Amino acid sequence: MRKSSGAGVAAVSAGRKLTINIDGAARGNPGPAAWAYVIRHDGEIVLEECGKLGNTTNNVAEYTALVRALERAAELQADTLDIKSDSELLVKQMNGEYKVRNANLLPLYEEANRLRRQFKQVDLTHVYRTENKDADRLCNEALDGRAVDAGPRPRKAEIGSEKEPPPANTHTRSAGGGGWAEAKDLIRKLIEENSAGDANAVAERIVNTLQQRGFKLP
Repeated sequence: MRKSSGAGVAAVSAGRKLTINIDGAARGNPGPAAWAYVIRHDGEIVLEECGKLGNTTNNVAEYTALVRALERAAELQADTLDIKSDSELLVKQMNGEYKVRNANLLPLYEEANRLRRQFKQVDLTHVYRTENKDADRLCNEALDGRAVDAGPRPRKAEIGSEKEPPPANTHTRSAGGGGWAEAKDLIRKLIEENSAGDANAVAERIVNTLQQRGFKLP
């Protein structure tokens, strides 16, 4: 599942600070697993995503959430990230306090470190589950098969911002009047054409254009 706010995505495209909550879960450990992240800009949720992994461990799911979140933040052209996780192991390994001894985690750990070097600053902080409830909820909804209709209410258009089709186990909401693949191409084109314009004006034009093309927006 992917949900995003069109205005929010446009606003962070110039290199801003993002706050990201990540989570991974496995029922059985190892067992059916899922990952999730929630991205905020200026306190507002601008994008959230979750997906299934099949049978694996909780720690693999946690690292997968981190890697997916870093990839998305790079696409949004953010330069500073404040990442929060309820996995003390992940946070201490990424901060150099613990060594990675598990062979299954090492490739994900190395990929996460490669991705974090793209940013000006990345802070990883351990939080309790109660402070990570949105990402935790998404993980459980993915595991329960409820992710398609889950999550917070949309702020603007429910759009995706990725450049490639979603992975097979990632849930993406559908749209009327054409489908989100068409919507994403249209939105990307409008943002590129108006990259120097005011973010609110660009967002309004995107919403108006989608409505004119027959997409049903909130």
